[in-house]
Amino acid sequence: MSHDEILNKLKEIKIENYIWIIYIVIIFMSWYSNSLEKDYFINKNINSKIKYRNIMLIIFSILLIVYLYFLYDAYTSLRNLKPSASKKERDLATLSFVASLLITISGAIFLYITYNDNDLNIELAFN
Repeated sequence: MSHDEILNKLKEIKIENYIWIIYIVIIFMSWYSNSLEKDYFINKNINSKIKYRNIMLIIFSILLIVYLYFLYDAYTSLRNLKPSASKKERDLATLSFVASLLITISGAIFLYITYNDNDLNIELAFN
């Protein structure tokens, strides 16, 4: 690896560290939103329902942005493969791009469901 490639890799790792912090924040937001959802179903507290939906919209919007970053990163990696890259390297980069694309699509679908499910009928689970 050249010096520039190492610097680029370190930059990517730094960005990924920030994304881990975002995931930690999302975990706590999800935990709180679950308590609001529980309050809505047990006590019929409309205010809790509204807060729950707003938090879920924020969560899935943030996740979609993160997924778009990883999709862009996978696309860039695929596009920047050297002509001398092995078949295995090309196959793995392609699979990484396809996986990132599918995750991004699922994030968009979850955001769509969250936006349109006013009655909280659909249970959303994400990884």
